[in-house]
Amino acid sequence: MDAVGTAKVLAALGHEGRLLIFQLLARAGPGGLPAGEVARRSGQLQNTTSTHLGVLSNAGLVAGRRDGRSIIYAVARPHLRDALAFLTEDLFGTAGDVRTAFLEQLSAEVGGDVETPQGRDAAA
Repeated sequence: MDAVGTAKVLAALGHEGRLLIFQLLARAGPGGLPAGEVARRSGQLQNTTSTHLGVLSNAGLVAGRRDGRSIIYAVARPHLRDALAFLTEDLFGTAGDVRTAFLEQLSAEVGGDVETPQGRDAAA
């Protein structure tokens, strides 16, 4: 992920209502929650929740899937991992052992592959 994509992720999370929705979906796990349940749990109006889910979806942070008449939303973990990997590159350096350990732990917890410094160096 590049600076533009990471800025889009951070902007989407930069609103208290969207951050609350993201937190609810992260806690719900991979099964996600129906949009109506997200609205109920967040205490927001359904149209406000829908708008927030749209912003989070456009930033690649959540994904929706249809289940009958409902849309179930869940955190799109690979996109989040990519944004965190971009941010940690400057914090820890591209060859830092701390960054490698952080990204490997993140990958183990949320699933999938995260590019580690060794992986990038090996590919170069």
